[in-house]
Amino acid sequence: MELKSVTSSPEDLDYLYKLARTKTVSGRRTLIATIGDLFFSQNQVLTDRERVLMSEILRNLINDVEVSVRRALADRLAALPDAPHDLVLALANDQIEVAHPLLLRSEVLQDIELIEIIRNRTLEHQLAIAMRKSLSQQVADALVETQNVDVIKTLLENHSAQISRSTMEYLVEQSQRVDTYQNPLLRRPELDPSLAKRMYWWVSAALRRHILDHFEVDPVELDHAMEDAVSDLADAVGDAELKSTELAERLSGQGAITPALLVQALREGEVSLFVACFAKYTGIRPKLVQRLLFEDGGEGLAVACKARNIEKSVFAWIYLLSRKAHATESTPGGSDTARLMALYDRIKPSAANVLVKKWQRNPDFLKAIWQIEGIEHIESAL
Repeated sequence: MELKSVTSSPEDLDYLYKLARTKTVSGRRTLIATIGDLFFSQNQVLTDRERVLMSEILRNLINDVEVSVRRALADRLAALPDAPHDLVLALANDQIEVAHPLLLRSEVLQDIELIEIIRNRTLEHQLAIAMRKSLSQQVADALVETQNVDVIKTLLENHSAQISRSTMEYLVEQSQRVDTYQNPLLRRPELDPSLAKRMYWWVSAALRRHILDHFEVDPVELDHAMEDAVSDLADAVGDAELKSTELAERLSGQGAITPALLVQALREGEVSLFVACFAKYTGIRPKLVQRLLFEDGGEGLAVACKARNIEKSVFAWIYLLSRKAHATESTPGGSDTARLMALYDRIKPSAANVLVKKWQRNPDFLKAIWQIEGIEHIESAL
């Protein structure tokens, strides 16, 4: 509902007092419309006393009129840099249909007030604030503290928002487990090359290409870093004799188990570390991982990798290196590898997840696919 001008003279304060004494919904709607017209009239000069009076009337009556009237008033106040502060704050804490234009555009709201709204109002209020222009670092931090993926993704996509270095570091680390953050993070203008290089370990092939194209990152340096990853991480925990299971436990706690690390463990011949890390990464028991790793055909390994959405190229490396690591296993022929890669393409992640969950509950369920070939048989076992 739009606020409309009235035919009576709005300059007459007696007229406003008379409207204020009217208790009907239509009377209060007319009062708010009249005062709104006065605030936004380019030809009307209000005294300080008149502005205070009208602001007080509006603030006392806004909850007594329908949402459409409050929304129309909020729309007009959002564009007014000297709008009455108390009124704007009250409407910004209203339901989201009313608050949205103010949260998105009003220059009257202060950082401390935006932070209070983030902490005490709804998800929709948080999303609206995340889209504001020129968000301060303090407000951005409050949005990140919500831990809501949609709110944080919206913030990252808002390039006018200011995000501190420490918060960027935190979100880069979180992007290991929250894929949704990766693309907007890599497109933030303030992302440091050192942070982009850190993300290279766990992002998709397309985003790795983006890192190499847009940041001063030496691909040779990255290759060397991957080659040294297992030994460096072992040194970081400070115990050269640490068992693979204990190292995997610590790496998992740090969020450091990635597909790249799994490949590198096999490349370095650290089969026991791969088994322990893969078990943590997939939730499958280590003994079953060993069976998957060295079974004939590699179908079970394909299912486990597909359940975690591991890229086909990474799965190929895991499969080939696992064959090489098995002393009694010859290198698979081209036709065998091609068959398994075709199978990997046909496996649906949802079907693989169901099967892996069954393995987690009952390792013997692996027998359901050991003596069969083809995705049709695997899916029929679900």
